[in-house]
Amino acid sequence: MLKPRAHKVKILPTLGPASSSREMIRSLAEAWADAFRINMSHGSQAEKAKLVEAIRALERALHRPTTILLDLQGPKLRVGKFKGGSAELKAGHMFVFDRQKEPGDGTRVELPHPELFEAVKKDTRLLIDDGKVRLRVAAVEKDQIAAVVEVGGTVSNNKGVNVPDVLVPIPALTKKDRGDLQFALEQGADFIALSFVQRPEDLAEARELVGDKAALLAKIEKPQAIERLDEILELADAVMVARGDLGVELPPEGVPPLQNRIVAAARQAGKPVVVATQMLESMIVSPTPTRAEVSDVANAIYEGADAVMLSAESAAGAFPIEAVAMMDKIGRSVEADPVYAGRVHFTETPAEATTADALSESAGQIVGIIKASAMACYTSSGSTARRIARERAPVPTLAMTASMKVARRLGLQWGVHAVHTRDVNNFEEMVGKAKRMVLRHRLGDAGDKVLIMAGVPFKTSGSTNVIHVVKIVGDELDNYSSEG
Repeated sequence: MLKPRAHKVKILPTLGPASSSREMIRSLAEAWADAFRINMSHGSQAEKAKLVEAIRALERALHRPTTILLDLQGPKLRVGKFKGGSAELKAGHMFVFDRQKEPGDGTRVELPHPELFEAVKKDTRLLIDDGKVRLRVAAVEKDQIAAVVEVGGTVSNNKGVNVPDVLVPIPALTKKDRGDLQFALEQGADFIALSFVQRPEDLAEARELVGDKAALLAKIEKPQAIERLDEILELADAVMVARGDLGVELPPEGVPPLQNRIVAAARQAGKPVVVATQMLESMIVSPTPTRAEVSDVANAIYEGADAVMLSAESAAGAFPIEAVAMMDKIGRSVEADPVYAGRVHFTETPAEATTADALSESAGQIVGIIKASAMACYTSSGSTARRIARERAPVPTLAMTASMKVARRLGLQWGVHAVHTRDVNNFEEMVGKAKRMVLRHRLGDAGDKVLIMAGVPFKTSGSTNVIHVVKIVGDELDNYSSEG
């Protein structure tokens, strides 16, 4: 059995060339990766299927529900090709984007996105290669966009284009995305991440295709998404602060306030929120991060993010295990800080007028008063665990469920330790199992108190209406080890 989970924030590494072997994936899990991201922008479906297979094999070996997030590429805008593979764009010169298939040069290039010719206007900014080259539209015609180069540089084939000033009317799912989405469902992905979400309608097609087979995570990487964030949160099951493209389309100083706003809105909505991109960037080549990177991760945890994500650090870097271990150390350090409880509750999460919300809010206060070691709940849908997590209680939550699907989907939920276990038949049986599972997963010991939340009548979804405090007695230590 693995060492007990010591952090409440979840750690989400990306798998890639540096972390695709079964041995490496197990090492990441042992360093306390809580979930795994598979990026569909690179590699083949066959390669991704092997990663899924390896994760599920590890899940069976460790008897620990493990969350898989498949991240769709999304409608990335790109320029065409250049003669010789690249061209130099000079500041102050005019440059033309057109619909001609011929390779470009220092004066023009193909822009194979007809939607942009309709959307952009005079003074619209065009950012190429993550904003390294910047242009401003001077004139727009049916088949070409003339722009002045404000910041010059070399542009190579198929570099990405960002258009921060307009809502680009392109579908959220490309042909490739639809194929990858079907693949994700066939592979049993727990979360499917949608890239470049701009509006709630962008979630509609995916929701129709997915149904309840997987949870949907909306990546917030376009400024336009902020304007309709509450609507997006209503339709999504989780969100990600994708600071890569968001940082390209906004000035750098504009990203932290938006990160704070997105995290707060997601917490108020009771939806998991992941903070991502360049969190420990220097660990791609170094075994230790910079102090600024450590502070960045720590600040996301202080804000109350449910999960922090590693990208190239774990996918292509030289030190993937060390990067995950560092995330774990930062999480444990922040959560042990005496001021953490106050900081994480700067964001108000007022309870809705429901019994379950009222009890969840009360439970978070009770465990602190009675010095309980853990909270426990039996859940058929995951809703009770999600409500408890929203309150950011000072102790971990043991979520027991007979549904492996539900257990896996709780893998991005702050403070939740999900356990897949056999069903129980009555309240008393559930209480006994809760105490034994707290012992088995080392969330408590003999003499500790555990707060249990449940619903009566039993097995009725959404009926959470009981708070029950129990004490683990010595003879239960003899009984816990044989139960599944």
